Amino acid sequence: MKRLFSILIPLAALLLAGCAEKAASNKIVVQLDWVPEPEHGGLFQAAAKGWFTEAGLDIEIVPGGPNAFVTQKVATGQAQIGQADSTNTLLAVNQGLPLLQVAAVFQNEPSVLMLHADNPITSFEQLDGKKLMARPDWAFLPYLKKKYGIDFTLIPFNFSVTNFIADPDFIQQGYYIAEPFFITQGGAKPPKFLYSWDAGFDAYSVLATNAGWAKAHPELLRKFIAIYIRGWRDYLEGDPTPAHELMKSMNPKNTDAFMAFCRQMIIDEKLVVGRDSTDSSQIGRLDPARFQNQINQLEDLDILPKGKLTVDQVMSTDYLPE
Repeated sequence: MKRLFSILIPLAALLLAGCAEKAASNKIVVQLDWVPEPEHGGLFQAAAKGWFTEAGLDIEIVPGGPNAFVTQKVATGQAQIGQADSTNTLLAVNQGLPLLQVAAVFQNEPSVLMLHADNPITSFEQLDGKKLMARPDWAFLPYLKKKYGIDFTLIPFNFSVTNFIADPDFIQQGYYIAEPFFITQGGAKPPKFLYSWDAGFDAYSVLATNAGWAKAHPELLRKFIAIYIRGWRDYLEGDPTPAHELMKSMNPKNTDAFMAFCRQMIIDEKLVVGRDSTDSSQIGRLDPARFQNQINQLEDLDILPKGKLTVDQVMSTDYLPE
C-alpha cells in the first residue's frame, strides 16, 4: 500500500501538471491598441457569444491606450496577439522584434486627415504651407511631402478635437471611425476627409503575433483567427448588442450612440470587408503585394533600410482560413 501510494502521488502530480500545461497552452492574451471600442467589434462579438470558449480557447483581452506598447508586449510574450497598424509593425520588425502579421483587422488603416466641411481644400497638394496637427511619427507625413512636393508645419498631436471644433481652418489627423462623432457632438458639422489610401499610402490595421509563438502553436492561432473572422462577420451583419455590452463593461465611457455611430462608419467605408469586395469573404485577408509596396515606400523614404526586410519576414497568410 505504501508503495502504491508513493506511485499514485507522482502520477497525480503529472496529471495535474499536464492539465495545467494544457490550460496554459490554450491561453491567449490579446493586447488592444486602444480602449475597447467598435474598432475591436469582431473580437468582442466572438468573445461575448462564447465562441472562443466553445473552441477551448481561454482569451484575455487587455485594453490599450496612448501608451499600449502593443508590439513590445507581443514581442516579449506578455501578449500572444496584438492589434496594430502595419506600418508600425514593419518598423518594429526592422528593430529586431520577432513579430509576424497574420490577419487584417481593417483592409485600410483608418488614420485620415480631417478638415471642416466648409474648408476649400480638396486635395493633398493644397496642404502646402498649411498647419497640421498629427503624430510626428506618422510615416504618411514624409510620404506626402515627397510625393506631392509640399511642406507644412506640424503641430504635436494631443488626442483631442477641441482645437478642431474651435477653428474652422484647423486640419488634424483623426481616426475615421471615432473622432467625427465627438466633432459633431461638439457642435461642428461632420468633417470631410483626405484619405491616406487615396494618396497611395495603403496600410492595414493588423493582428500581429510573436513569430516564435505562431510557429509553436499553429493550430491554436488558426482556430483563433477563424473565430475572430466569424466575430467580425456577425458584428457587421447581425446584432452587435453582445459586443457593445461587453465593451461597455470594460470601457464605461462607451455610449450606445457612440458605438452605433462607429459601427456604421466601419460599414460605410467597408473597412473590414475591403472597398473592392462585394461580400464578407475578404475579412481578415492580407495581400503580400501590398506589403511589398509598403516596404518599398518606407525604403524610398529612408525610414527602412533598403533590402533589409522581405515580405516573408513580416507577414504570413498561412494561418488564415482556406
